[in-house]
Amino acid sequence: MLSRQVRTLASRSATQRSSIPLPNSRAYAQVASTQDTKPPVAVYGIDGTYASALYTAAAKTSSLEPTARALTTLTDVFKKDPKLITILGAPTLSQSDKSQIVQELQRQMGNVEKSETVKNFLKTLADNNRLGILEGICEKFGILMSAAKGEMELVVQSASKLDTKTLQRLETAVAKSEYSQGKKLKVVTKINPDILGGLVVEIGDRTIDLSVSSKISKMNKLLTDSL
Repeated sequence: MLSRQVRTLASRSATQRSSIPLPNSRAYAQVASTQDTKPPVAVYGIDGTYASALYTAAAKTSSLEPTARALTTLTDVFKKDPKLITILGAPTLSQSDKSQIVQELQRQMGNVEKSETVKNFLKTLADNNRLGILEGICEKFGILMSAAKGEMELVVQSASKLDTKTLQRLETAVAKSEYSQGKKLKVVTKINPDILGGLVVEIGDRTIDLSVSSKISKMNKLLTDSL
């Protein structure tokens, strides 16, 4: 797994004390937006700020699609190796560690066309100790891309992987409801064992919580209030 490789890289650099010069910081968060490069919707949080800045930088270099493909690849890496994001956020990482981690992430992305924007962005995250929010940035960037295409993300959380038939039925049901606002839906699945069972569905600014954990919480509250 990549997390194991990252640990190895970090331990090697700690032993070798290799000196790697800091890359030039690129002020993505301060890029001025224009009508053509402005993110189509607002996304919040620190990861949202960085995702919006990356969107603007990619739009200015006409590399939105390659950037989106690169971040989708990174999202798949995080799904396969959940421990990786914890390692990326470790405060003990040296600048040498982070430089080597960025190189490994670039290798995972492969030869993505016009990927210089993403490579420079990863260096900026490393310089600002923000690699730990990279997964959130990938998610928020996906929201921006969907909005730019006139799509609406339908985020489905479940305790275990759902089969294709169940997802299709859910997508069809939501598409026919007022929640979709007549837009094309982009289904994003997330595995969250903490919900125990059932589903948590997010679309736009609405959340429909049909999880077992939610039902248990409500039952506990009723029992507590009645005592």
